[in-house]
Amino acid sequence: MKIRHAAIALLSFAALTCASAQAGDDTLYHQFGEKAGLERIVDDMYANVIADPRTAPYFENAPIKRIKTKIVEQFCVLLEGPCVYTGRPMRRTHEGQNIDRAAFDALVEDLQAAMDKNGVPFHAQNKLLAKLAPMYRDIQDRE
Repeated sequence: MKIRHAAIALLSFAALTCASAQAGDDTLYHQFGEKAGLERIVDDMYANVIADPRTAPYFENAPIKRIKTKIVEQFCVLLEGPCVYTGRPMRRTHEGQNIDRAAFDALVEDLQAAMDKNGVPFHAQNKLLAKLAPMYRDIQDRE
């Protein structure tokens, strides 16, 4: 599966998209199916990353339940839902994992497939991806 060109363009302009979001607007959260929808999306995304040879090695021996819980929390916060993220900072969580751009892009593709499977509208997907894109700076390999 190739990364959609529109998603790449939106990732480049993440700051613009995030700045235009209305505070307290839970419309995007509802488009993702609220917490139950996010849990389904994260379950499907995790199944995708485990099956994907480009991402699977990063998840060997990983605490699956904790990871899923924290990703749901994080997505919920980014989508302006009624959640609190209780996980560690991204830099600390991914430290020493040698994550490069190719692995990050593969995970994005796996997430897109999960969102497609769960009927998330394309424009809503792009809004979430735009909010996630700046996190690459915090998870990338620094060596």
